[in-house]
Formats: sequence, structure tokens, C-alpha cells
Amino acid sequence: MTSGATPPPNPRPSRPSRARRYVPLGVAAWMVLEIWLLTVVAEATSGWTVALLLIAGVLVGGYVIKRAGRRAWQRLAESMQGGGDPAAPGGRAPSGNGTSGSGNTLPMAGGLLLMLPGLASDALGLLCLFPPTGKLIQRRTEKLLSRRTRPAEGSFGDAFQQARMHRPDGKVVQGEVIREDGPTPPRRQDPPLTG
Repeated sequence: MTSGATPPPNPRPSRPSRARRYVPLGVAAWMVLEIWLLTVVAEATSGWTVALLLIAGVLVGGYVIKRAGRRAWQRLAESMQGGGDPAAPGGRAPSGNGTSGSGNTLPMAGGLLLMLPGLASDALGLLCLFPPTGKLIQRRTEKLLSRRTRPAEGSFGDAFQQARMHRPDGKVVQGEVIREDGPTPPRRQDPPLTG
């Protein structure tokens, strides 16, 4: 039987996450930086130069995104004709730079950054497209994402991973957990049951 009572409200309101607090500030600072850079370049040269730079960024970014999309579509079509999985980790890439699956992510991000109005975003987009810095960015990003997705040792996510590895059929096994890293608690002494 359930009661219709609602749980008491939490006495402390939840705190916003760091991302909710700092991302809007970062976006605002980025916009101020972009506007400041555009005004500095406009004062040094002319307004027409800034307009041409922005138009060139949109055109080059669109071309880069189109080319990366076409290459991704070709890889998908070739892998489907070959009967393979396009995102298979050990699979051979049919064409291109020899990486499978994520070979178009960085060019697409670079093209998108080039299309955004501003000079700092154009510089970041060019860094994504330049092969040595692009590989460095890709390695750092993969390392950061793999560190964030791996469950911490001793956490609930780690225990769930262990349980899934040992019991794929999902059966529940009654048991007791004994931690060897700390002092053992005293055993519970229950009085005997009398009937």
C-alpha cells in the first residue's frame, strides 16, 4: 500500500553546476574578444577589409564542411558496399588519411569555426585544419574524453562495469562485500530465534 504523501522538500536548494555558471561568462568574454579584434583590424585597415575577411571565412568554412561531408558520405558508401561496419574500431578506412570513423570531425569543427564571424574563431578553425596542430588537438581531446568516460575506481560506475563483466545474464547473487583496505567492523551478534 502506498501513501499519497510527498517527500519533504530539500532544505538546501541545489547549486548550479560549474558549467552553468561559467559557460555563459566564457561565451560573453569570447564575444567581447571577437568584437574587439574586429574593431582593431577595422581601425588598422578599413571596414571593407574586415567585411572581406568575414565573407572569406564563411566561404572557406562552407567549402571545408562540404568536402568533409562528401568524404564521410563516400566512406559510408564504400563500407556499406564492402559489408563492413563504418564505425568498427579495427576496420580499415577505405580512403583518406588512414583513420576510421573520426577522420572528418576535426575538419568539420574547423569549417564551422571558420564560418563563425570573428577573427579568433577563424584562427582556431585554421588550427583545426592545419595537420600538425589538428593531430595534437585530436589526441588531447581523445585523452580528455577517455579520462572522463572511464569510471573512477571504487565508484558506482566501476562496480556496475564489474558486475556486467562477471554476470552478463543479469542474475542477482546474494552476498557480502568484504573490504580489505580498512578495518573490519565487528560481526553482528543476533539473538537466536525461538519458536
